[in-house]
This record gives sequence, structure tokens and C-alpha cells, in this order.
Amino acid sequence: MGRPPIHDHDSLLAAAARLFAANGARAVTMAAVARSTGAPSGSVYHRFPDRPTLLAALWLRTARRFFDGYARLVDVEPAPADAVTAATWVVDWCRDNLAEATVLQAGARTFQPDEWSDAARAQLAEQETTQNRVMQTAVQAIAAQTGHPLDHIKFALVDLPLAVIRPYLTQDEPPPARATELVRELAGTLLARSNPG
Repeated sequence: MGRPPIHDHDSLLAAAARLFAANGARAVTMAAVARSTGAPSGSVYHRFPDRPTLLAALWLRTARRFFDGYARLVDVEPAPADAVTAATWVVDWCRDNLAEATVLQAGARTFQPDEWSDAARAQLAEQETTQNRVMQTAVQAIAAQTGHPLDHIKFALVDLPLAVIRPYLTQDEPPPARATELVRELAGTLLARSNPG
């Protein structure tokens, strides 16, 4: 049984995320990934034939990893408490995955999807469709339980945690534990059930 490769797909993309977090999209090149990992250039090109392929893989992997975790909390008829948990999970995930959080903060357009392959652009469209469906279903389920407007619930689920963590990400700092508690308090207040009448 052969040994697993030292410079595998995930380790190269982790290096690409760190390069992006440190110096932006221009820093993410095949040569820079090879240098930062000590991998031969051929190993990088074997997995990513060109820079658009590398950028596409970086975005798609990061978005998938984040949303898979998030969706587990809200994908099936979530209660308001599940939504609060999901909002705080965003902060904790960003703390634990700072480079990847910086990638997500930048948005897909930063990674030049117009230059990606047709297959990669199709994956992006599928990801976005799935994310929108899950979020819409979650928001509607919580609205039915709480009586709150849809935009209030979307704010608590998405905009609130992003607003809290953005100042830290722009300074390349992990959100502190207090940021988690702040989101928990505010999301809990926003998603509390409406009083009848």
C-alpha cells in the first residue's frame, strides 16, 4: 500500500487560502503555492492545471466546507434555537478557520469565475442554488414559528454574524469569544417568539 502524497489537494488549497488571506488574490499563484508548501511545481500543476483552476477549487472547496457545516444546523425545519446556534456557529467557524473565512468574506467574484472552466462555473451555480434553497426554507420555517418578518429572520441568520465578524476579518484577527456571545444575545432577542395579539 503506497504512502499518501505529502502535498495533497487539501494541503495545497490550505496554502492558497493562507496566501490569499495574507496578500489577496494576486498572491495566489502556482509558484507561490509551490514555494509555501515546499511542493515541486509539478505537483501543483498535476492537481491544478492552471491558475483559474486553482482559484475555482479554492473558492468551491471553502464555500462547500462552510455551508455543509452551516446547513446541518438549519436544513430540516429548524427551530428558533437552531437558528441562534447557526448564527453563533458562523462566528466560531471563522475563528477556527481564519484564512478560509477571509476567502469567503471576499466573495466569489474575487476569484474570477469568468475565467473558470464550464464545469467549475456549473458547480458554483449549483452551490449557490442549494444555499439559497436551504436558507429560504429555514427562514420560512422560523417565520412560521415566531411570527417575525422574513427579512428580520434573514438578518439574524446571515447579516448579524457577518456584521459582527467583519471588523476582525478585515484586520486579519480571529473574532474573540465575546463576538460569539454578542451574536448569541442579539440573535436570541431577534428570534424570540412574538407575543400573541
